[in-house]
Amino acid sequence: MVVAGAELFTGNNLLVMAGVAKHITMARLLRNFAVAYLANLVGAVGLAGMVWLSGHAGMNEGGVGLAAVKIAAGKTAMPFAEAFFKGVLCNILVCLAVWFAMAGHTVTPKILGVVFPITAFVAAGFEHCIANMYFIPLGWLLKSDYTGESTAQLDSLTLGGFTQNLIPVTLGNLVGGAVLVGLVYHVIYRSSEAGKPPEDAD
Repeated sequence: MVVAGAELFTGNNLLVMAGVAKHITMARLLRNFAVAYLANLVGAVGLAGMVWLSGHAGMNEGGVGLAAVKIAAGKTAMPFAEAFFKGVLCNILVCLAVWFAMAGHTVTPKILGVVFPITAFVAAGFEHCIANMYFIPLGWLLKSDYTGESTAQLDSLTLGGFTQNLIPVTLGNLVGGAVLVGLVYHVIYRSSEAGKPPEDAD
């Protein structure tokens, strides 16, 4: 995203800074959020479908597919509050990654700025709504192949479970990215600018 110029809903949460500073209207901000979110949904679900059709899940004697189903089932069975706060923590790191990358002027520092925060959120198991738009549909598509396996909470892997995960995770991502990073930095920089002494006139 930060190198190729693509649009990612969670990273775009930082646009709230431009909205509250009145560089863009709130209507344009919300339109960007809606278009990016829906386009990311189409892309993520489409990618899940292609991976399913490719037979990739059959690798390692079906172990890859089983892991995908377990991950998806765990996400859909997650309680609302847990999903929400994991979403908050996730997008704090994602938006900090974008913030760090913006400081880079070439590809290498941009990549280095992104790697560590993103690695941290993945390793910590935090929840990213766009990533879940891929993981949960993929697990759902593979579910019938693993009904005999000891996959806990497989019954939650439904369209309803998908929705019940996306709602709190999306809300958490918005709070983490738009509020705890975007708005906080806006307040910090606005306060910093307000505290500067006026420049001497020539």
